[in-house]
Amino acid sequence: MAVFSADKPDDSEGALTIGLVNNMPDAALEATEQQFTNLLNAAAGSLTVRLRLFALAEVPRGKAGRERIRRLYADFRALDRSRLDGLIVTGAEPIAPDLKDEPYWSSLIQVLRWAEMNAVPTIWSCLAAHAIVLHLSGIRRRRLEEKCSGLFSFEKVEGHPFADGLPSKFLMPHSRYNGLAEEDLAAAGFTILSRSSEAGVDMFVKDGEGPFLFVQGHPEYDAHTLLREYKRDIRRFLKREMETYPKLPVGYFDQEAAARFERFREEALKDRSEDVLDRLSTAAAEPILSNVWRATAVRLYANWLNFLMLKKATVAARELALEFDHVRASKQALRP
Repeated sequence: MAVFSADKPDDSEGALTIGLVNNMPDAALEATEQQFTNLLNAAAGSLTVRLRLFALAEVPRGKAGRERIRRLYADFRALDRSRLDGLIVTGAEPIAPDLKDEPYWSSLIQVLRWAEMNAVPTIWSCLAAHAIVLHLSGIRRRRLEEKCSGLFSFEKVEGHPFADGLPSKFLMPHSRYNGLAEEDLAAAGFTILSRSSEAGVDMFVKDGEGPFLFVQGHPEYDAHTLLREYKRDIRRFLKREMETYPKLPVGYFDQEAAARFERFREEALKDRSEDVLDRLSTAAAEPILSNVWRATAVRLYANWLNFLMLKKATVAARELALEFDHVRASKQALRP
């Protein structure tokens, strides 16, 4: 079993310390913490894993979000004082059409520079993946005709260690308005791990001493995350915060649930008002949902954690060898 602690470091040889830079909005802040905790816990096996939380001050927050950040998170600048074996950086809700205009762009690039300088293997998720690819390679994300939301079937492409043991085809949830084109990524030297004819690239890698794993989807999601996001988008439409009624997530609901949501859609389009919100909970009674991507997500993260352990052991052996050489040289210098 993995043990997660925010305040009790574990420096034993069989332990890993993972940093999570959580950029998700307030409504998803705590859920995202739990999703990554649960996924790492399932993937850790006999390893001991310590999860530390970090935040970018420029991510817009309300009062409750700021208070949670104050209590549980460290500012990202504390990365300089942290001995992390790996790092996970989440996406964020887009604000600006150009990623470089996001209020946290500068801080996110500082996180990148820290990871590069310290050769820390990092998972960049969704918008964070788009931002880092833009900075590293100048590749701009492309706005999709409609939101890519739902469960999509992906095909494993490359025999990379991070993809060891993954099925040749698997389902993975995606939830994004933008995407990176495979031809752009391949031309820039990224290794594609999985792709879909419907949703495009899922995962890709930039290899190096501290390799970067980029994920456009969300292996960490629980079974009901897409449902919560869909209902949130419906509310935004009814409150006139968005102009287009959201489409059903692809391949996610069973026929009965999809029919209920379709009936509610027809009603909402006739009477687009906040009054209709009162009927949303009845129309959208909790459907039966299953986390069918869980085994794939666990294997992906288990591969990543095993890589971190191997890297940690290699670095420790190298440091031990250097210390031994230093001691031997010192003894030889003392000989008459």
